[in-house]
Amino acid sequence: MPRKPETELLDQISCSDDVSRLQPEQLQQLADEVRAEMIDAVSQTGGHLGAGLGVVELTVALHHIFNMPRDKLIWDVGHQCYPHKILTGRRDRMRTIRQGGGLAGFTKRKESEYDPFGAGHSSTSISAGLGMAISRDLRGGDENIISVIGDGSMSAGMAYEAMNNAGSLKSRLIVILNDNDMSIAPPVGAMSAYLARLLSSRSFLNLRDFAKNIVKRFPRTISEKAKRAEEYARGMAMGGTLFEELGFYYVGPVDGHNMDHLLPVLENVRDAGEGPVLIHVVTQKGKGYKHAEEAKDKYHGVSKFNVITGAQSKSTPKAPSYTGVFANALIAEAKKDDKIVAITAAMPSGTGLDKFAEEFPDRCFDVGIAEQHAVTFAAGMATEGFKPFVAIYSTFLQRAYDQVVHDVAVQNLPVRFAIDRAGLVGADGPTHAGSFDVTYLASLPNFVVMAAADELELVNMVATSVSLNHCPSAVRYPRGEGIGIKLPDAGKILEIGKGRILQKGSHIAILSLGTRLQEALQAAETLRSHGLSTTVADARFAKPLDLEMIRDLALNHEVLVTIEEGAIGGFGSHVLDYLSNEGLLENGLKVRTLKLPDIFQEQNSPDVMYAEAGLCAADITEVTLKALRRNDTSSSSSSLA
Repeated sequence: MPRKPETELLDQISCSDDVSRLQPEQLQQLADEVRAEMIDAVSQTGGHLGAGLGVVELTVALHHIFNMPRDKLIWDVGHQCYPHKILTGRRDRMRTIRQGGGLAGFTKRKESEYDPFGAGHSSTSISAGLGMAISRDLRGGDENIISVIGDGSMSAGMAYEAMNNAGSLKSRLIVILNDNDMSIAPPVGAMSAYLARLLSSRSFLNLRDFAKNIVKRFPRTISEKAKRAEEYARGMAMGGTLFEELGFYYVGPVDGHNMDHLLPVLENVRDAGEGPVLIHVVTQKGKGYKHAEEAKDKYHGVSKFNVITGAQSKSTPKAPSYTGVFANALIAEAKKDDKIVAITAAMPSGTGLDKFAEEFPDRCFDVGIAEQHAVTFAAGMATEGFKPFVAIYSTFLQRAYDQVVHDVAVQNLPVRFAIDRAGLVGADGPTHAGSFDVTYLASLPNFVVMAAADELELVNMVATSVSLNHCPSAVRYPRGEGIGIKLPDAGKILEIGKGRILQKGSHIAILSLGTRLQEALQAAETLRSHGLSTTVADARFAKPLDLEMIRDLALNHEVLVTIEEGAIGGFGSHVLDYLSNEGLLENGLKVRTLKLPDIFQEQNSPDVMYAEAGLCAADITEVTLKALRRNDTSSSSSSLA
């Protein structure tokens, strides 16, 4: 069990230059201190642990060898950036990470000059790094650009698009492949470390270039055979043929926890010539903390935990999570219909599809971090009469919008999208907020777009999606727990485009889409205390709208308030468009649309974020009273009686 060591060296580190000044023999001690600091900090805050523990030595080595922030270090995704933050002047704020007003859980440009590119979604680092490298070349600079990408992120097509482009442009770029899970490398030992040092050395590179120039003078057949012989030999030894074919000079594999292996390779590559280089570094996720090393998910994301026992603090849920409700509902439907299949893009546990896979292993497909492929893969299955459910976070579906439009909506294929993490998600902040899905889906012809107000509605909407064999559909639901409604064994198919009235009134109408419905009901109670009779309706559908219900609300109330957990251009905009075109705004109806503010909200608890967004019961009440010019909340309501 790791014991927090003395922070003799870490106390001397306030920036990257301080790491550079250390002697090589001091770096492992610094890595040990960084690892202990990270474990202690994350145990108090929660956050991403395993990935960061796996790159501690690599991070220390990079800051020792390169000249940050002049040299640019780009972390892919950002899950592994905690050691980087500790070494770049943010150690004193690590216990604020992912909290309101604190450090972001990912790299963030406005947070530090050592974060040249913000991260959140995966597989962006090589593209961004290449853009920086080409910019450096155009202005005649000579700084190094280093992109660190994990093996999981290499499953996304964007990484290969960037590498293909980098190989053709031949600009100087260093890519470090952090291989911590996929086992694509042979065992790392003394021989592979020796080969990596040899192949990254200036003498070998010079010899290689000299040999190439000599071979060019030979007849073409001999030249081609020599080139293929070298690639074959190096591919056999180290598995680098794929990267060589993309135009990268491959070095590795290198033990990512051995400073004696890391330092000379990084130094050689730093001082080498032109062209893109890929260093294949093998690491262990969760390295140095027994509980993380032994965990199946390597302690990828954790809540607060006890450092000694590894036990994570967990509150007792008051109701099932929406993710769990979705998974169980889909399993129940799949037991009745063998055409139902489920697709996830590297998030089986996050979307609940790990449970589905246990029941139906042959009908559940994890395609890796490849959201675009996931959507078109589902479209292909839909053409063959299957009923694919693409379970995906709202923020990640953004990455596949072209496929949603071109491959699903245009062809009117019945792909079902189960959109998890809709609305504000809290600690992960703006990169992960599910703010835009209603706006970008409800604008598409052919789509049916639903939003569950509670867990029972979610069960019914899953059943409704199964029944929709003539068009694409989506149901969105938030992160977290439901409200505790007893659930049936099977969902009920809802009438498409029909909402529901929960309570009737005569003065105010509140039309809710999604889980703000509970806030709408609370606001109605407050308004009743002011003598204002209030109708509360659940739209259920953002598309198609329940035009009959909206028309009735408009004609029979003084104020109509819409509320949604989404950005401008969504549900409220569609309602306003209908009211305007039908002339229903011309008889004194006051309409107010409550939605997320037109900003990227910083991380905090979801409750605080929704309060800041103005989407709580008190906000509905305030907006309604202002619409009636009732700023004095104690005033009599007799004039409206």
